Amino acid sequence: MTTVTVDPGRCTAYGICVGIHPEVFAVPPGSPVAVVTSDVLSEDDLEDVQEAVRSCPAQALHLVEG
Repeated sequence: MTTVTVDPGRCTAYGICVGIHPEVFAVPPGSPVAVVTSDVLSEDDLEDVQEAVRSCPAQALHLVEG
């Protein structure tokens, strides 16, 4: 099982992750950080989430295997 986390200390809510995969990431109105809206990633989600992790300018996204 793979999950993705957002480091709230690093995230600045650029929203690039939301643009790449809006079914997994969101920036709620007024929130200073992105949030993960799906706790468990499917294999179909994984490629786009990996792209979001690589594309995050704040390096706030992390994949966790387990």
